[in-house]
Amino acid sequence: MTTTPQQPTGLKSISRKARLFSESIRLGESVFALPVAYLGMLMAAEGLPTWWQFLWITLALTGARTLGMSANRIIDVAQDTLNPRTAGRALVTGALKRWEMTALATAGLVLLLISAAMLNPVALALSPVAAIAVVGYAYVKRFTWLTHFAIGWTDAIAPAGGWIAVTGTLPWEAVLLSLAVATWVGGFDIFYTCQDMEFDRANGVHSIPQRFGLTAAFRTAHGMHLATSASLLALGIWMGLAWPYYIGWAIASGLLLYEHLIISPRDMSRLDRAFFKVNGYISLTMLASTLASLYV
Repeated sequence: MTTTPQQPTGLKSISRKARLFSESIRLGESVFALPVAYLGMLMAAEGLPTWWQFLWITLALTGARTLGMSANRIIDVAQDTLNPRTAGRALVTGALKRWEMTALATAGLVLLLISAAMLNPVALALSPVAAIAVVGYAYVKRFTWLTHFAIGWTDAIAPAGGWIAVTGTLPWEAVLLSLAVATWVGGFDIFYTCQDMEFDRANGVHSIPQRFGLTAAFRTAHGMHLATSASLLALGIWMGLAWPYYIGWAIASGLLLYEHLIISPRDMSRLDRAFFKVNGYISLTMLASTLASLYV
């Protein structure tokens, strides 16, 4: 009878830490973060960029996300401790230490700066702006219900950054793409904060649901996602993209509609499906259709 050799304790510890870090910075959400950066990259290059640009754009976004999510965990640890939904997070339970999360944030910042430097001078010059934005948005909810717009525009740095990385410029087409991403992300952030409405009211955290209620929050998200669909359609027409883009736009718009149909102020039980799965399908659909449109 043979026995499976046990994994050394050191390797178990490393594997566990890696899993905790991944969960803390929501590595899985990269499925809809990376594609929007690649959208800007593809449109700026009018096709595929160089492998060098692709590599450093990927690493730059990875660094920015790591910095932002790590800093967010550190900044929000007191609130996360009080909120039953987030009380199990690694920094709250002590599974990860503050110094470890700080080290991870620092590594993300260094990766962002090095990657920007490897792309072009404009990307490097603007990288501190991106760093400030991904850290600073976590404080906005302490002062104003406009927090959703702040996180939307923070995520909109990704497609703008992808465009700048390729061309060193930020034309109005890139601004329109960023607007589409900002309204998309801001809209589903409104949905996501609905589940914390009562906690936010009790603890002085500002949001649209906390300030105006669930019905107004859902109506605002509806309007923002209509703006997302309209912006993507206008962008395709403006840039003269080929027919595959519009098929992708139609599918993505349908998925947005589906997202609004499966959750409501009376039933948010499928919120995670809308947030994690549907949004991932939307970003991948737009990426694939845009790429196809550039080669038809």
